[in-house]
Amino acid sequence: MLYEWIKAGHIIALIAWMAGMLYLPRLFVYHAALPAGPASAAQSATFKVMERRLLKAIMNPAMIATWIFGLSLAVMSGFYASGWLQAKVLLVLAMSGIHGWLARMVKDFAADRNTRAPKFYRILNEVPTLLMIGIVILAVVKPAFV
Repeated sequence: MLYEWIKAGHIIALIAWMAGMLYLPRLFVYHAALPAGPASAAQSATFKVMERRLLKAIMNPAMIATWIFGLSLAVMSGFYASGWLQAKVLLVLAMSGIHGWLARMVKDFAADRNTRAPKFYRILNEVPTLLMIGIVILAVVKPAFV
């Protein structure tokens, strides 16, 4: 019964993490599109608060919980030696790296150091989606790796 509760926690944490991973770059699109100058200062300040809160209150705790629950499941199930799980862990490591990169971008926006155009963030917004597709396929299909 504990295994099912841990799996539920893993899925809930993953959903929260992915919501943030998909929403934060979208906030960056709108933030980067603001014209420079005092006329946009209030909007920029609002985006900065939204970005920081999303990262600190939702994404960071959700990522940590996803890892804790996921590693617990790997140990409890004995799947840790399976090729599909090792491939999944590599993709989750990549997702965690993107998370770290997004966290750095939050700091850049907070300090008014963004140098990228909205189009960059539109493209970046697709990376977590592609990683998520691979992760879900590996978790559900569990393809045999030699």
